[in-house]
Order: sequence, then C-alpha cells, then structure tokens
Amino acid sequence: MGDPEEVRDPELIELARIMAALRAPGGCPWDREQTLESLRPYLLEEAYEVLEVMSSDDANLHAEELGDLLFQVVFQAQIRSEQGEFDLRDVVAAISEKLTRRHPHVFGDEDASDTDAVAARWDELKAQEGKGGIDDIPQALPALIRAAKVGKKASKVGFDWPEVSGPLEKVEEELGELRQAIASGDRDALEHELGDLLFAAVNVSRHLDVDPELALRAATERFLDRFAHVRDRLAQEGHAPKDVSLDRLDELWNEAKARD
Repeated sequence: MGDPEEVRDPELIELARIMAALRAPGGCPWDREQTLESLRPYLLEEAYEVLEVMSSDDANLHAEELGDLLFQVVFQAQIRSEQGEFDLRDVVAAISEKLTRRHPHVFGDEDASDTDAVAARWDELKAQEGKGGIDDIPQALPALIRAAKVGKKASKVGFDWPEVSGPLEKVEEELGELRQAIASGDRDALEHELGDLLFAAVNVSRHLDVDPELALRAATERFLDRFAHVRDRLAQEGHAPKDVSLDRLDELWNEAKARD
C-alpha cells in the first residue's frame, strides 16, 4: 500500500461512470434533481464526518467516510461536465499540476531545509499566482476558522501584537464593552461586542499556537461529559436540573470537573 501504481485509474473511472449513470435519463430521480447549490450542505456534512472519524482507530470507517467525501467531488464535477465546463479529469489534472508547481524542492531544483522554509516558499508561490492574500480567505469557512486565518494573514504583514499580552488585554477591553452593551439592552451593540470578544479570543489562541477550533471542540465535549454527570446524578435523586438550586448544580458541576 502507498505505491501510486496501486491507485488504479479504472477504479476512479468506474466511480465517474456510476455518477454519470445516476444523473442520466432513467437514473436516480434524487441525483438528477441536485444542483451545485443543493449539494452545499452535503459537502459540509461529509467533510465533518471525515473529521469525526480521523481521531478514531477505525480505519475501515475512515475509508468509508473518505469515499463519501470523494463522491461529493465527483458529483460536482459531473454537474460541471454536463454544463460543458470541466470534468473529473480536469480536476485531477489541475491539482496534480498545482502540487508539482508548489513543491519545487521535490519536483524541481530548489532546496527546503525544514517545514518553515516550505511554508514560506508556498506563500511566495501563491503570491506570484495572485492568491493567498487576506482577501482570498473564503467567506464560506466556519466563522472560528476564518477568524483564525484572518488574524494569521494580518500578522504576516506586521499587523499584530508582539506577544500574547496584547490580545489578552484586548479580551479584557472587549469584555468590558460587552458588559456595557448588555446594560444598554441594544441588540445590535450586543452582537457587535460579542463578535469582537470572540475575535480577540481567537487572536489569543493564535499567539499561544492553539487551534481555536480544536480547543472549542474539546471544551464542548468536556461540557457534554460534565453535563451528563450532573444530569445522571440528579436523575438518581429523582430530579431534573430545572428542579434544583443553582448552588446544587454548581456543586455537582465541580464534582464532574474533579473527574476530568
């Protein structure tokens, strides 16, 4: 496994053939009705399902989910092919050419001593192609990921604090402004200041070299685990969370935290 010769073209060709048959007259009614717009949520869903299994030890499930994600690529390519714009071969050719062009230290005569050098050269090549600037960050990215990328791009051109104390102070500042917005009762101001606070927190994560998406995912899982503990303990007592005092909930929450 791992030998490029083992990734046989007929298998990819067969997948493209199946996709074309699903879209052809007499094919699947659901597949025939889909458009690029209607496929958007399915692409996101499959991508997140791949993310879910990447951290598991189930290699077969990982392969299955990658297949589902690949199917979305093939699906979109088929729709574009029907429109006379490009097909799956063009997609494969384009990414092959791009990877070769952006790795001159592998496929050319350049040298790259470490990953920092590779990343710097990658950015140079993207800039030469007129890509990779702060304005090129896709708006469709999840807000947390996009905020991190925007902060990183701004930092690369010198728009940044020299150390983490800067964004930490910004968090304090934005928290104060959020409190003022809460006191005012202005809904627009609340959304504005809460957004500023979240963006400042993302900048803290960047300075600490912590992925904010992964950090928030982990925090959410901790909350779910602790909430389950509180809920189950109360159920043993014949209560629901809404039936007990805040002090009791806090006591059980701290009990759950001690189990981490």
